[in-house]
Amino acid sequence: MINVALLSRWHVHADDYARNAQDNSNISIQLVWDEEAERGRKWAEELGVTFEESLEAVLSNPAIDAVIVNTPTNLHKKVIIAAAKHKKHIFSEKVLAFSVEDCNEIYDAVEENGVHLMLSLPRLTESYYLYAQEALDSGKLGKLTTIRCRMAHNGAVVREGEESGWLPDRFYNKEQAGGGALIDLGAHPIYLTNRLAGQAHSVQATLQQTNGLGVDDNAVVLVDYKSGALGIIETGFLSHGSPFQLELYGTAGTLLIEDGRIRITSSKFEESGWQTPENPEALPMPMNQWATAIINGTIPSITKDDAIRLTLINEAAALSHQEGKRINLKDVSSIVQNI
Repeated sequence: MINVALLSRWHVHADDYARNAQDNSNISIQLVWDEEAERGRKWAEELGVTFEESLEAVLSNPAIDAVIVNTPTNLHKKVIIAAAKHKKHIFSEKVLAFSVEDCNEIYDAVEENGVHLMLSLPRLTESYYLYAQEALDSGKLGKLTTIRCRMAHNGAVVREGEESGWLPDRFYNKEQAGGGALIDLGAHPIYLTNRLAGQAHSVQATLQQTNGLGVDDNAVVLVDYKSGALGIIETGFLSHGSPFQLELYGTAGTLLIEDGRIRITSSKFEESGWQTPENPEALPMPMNQWATAIINGTIPSITKDDAIRLTLINEAAALSHQEGKRINLKDVSSIVQNI
């Protein structure tokens, strides 16, 4: 049994991760800590567990094996490194940190202390992603030329009679969140396109503040990949009814995915026209992979490279928007600290 402490209810997915933990027979929630004590006490009461006001007391507790981190993103580095130094395994909401440099410091602590760190990138376990990866790897699409991924919702849309949208105001706190739509919801298109298109060469981005929230609520990122393919990443908090879309275009075929529904056409097929393939079986969700890795030493499908390259694209996009130009990724590590 993995005894875990929940660290903060700041993120909107904190309750989801608590349910995931409760549903896993290998995980037992023992404690709650929150940087806002009143919120943490309420959550602990709902879960029927103890609230601990001191983070150090949680991390130094020998009965706690692991932590689930849902703090504001600007606390990730401090909290995760502290947990690693106390030999606690870590599950964290995306993104891991604001800079590649910070990500590397986190992984140095994780590796030095021999603990398992899992970043929640759930769409890398979905059957439609697995089919897209297989279609590329098997040559069904030929050479990939363009990839487009869009994920958006209406969290910042203010309905008549209301003062704000359904997304909590804290998600527009630049200090805590590090940005807006792109660093949060846009993470999914970023890590998917990173996996499918490979190493990126350069990034150009527009991070629009349509509603004047202080962070971007509508964003587009153009990516040049080292393979020669082009990427289009779209996200936002201002779209009602916007479906999740993943599109791959290649010299031999086209793959279109919308809300998990897959269509493919390829010159490699005997039959012409669009086909609806059978979806492969999905992989275990990130938390289940994390628990299995802790217990059995298995290697998760979500990797350190996925986590770091997610932050890299976010860094480059923020810098591109700030400077109004395309950013070569080889320059990011030396420049981005000035953002």
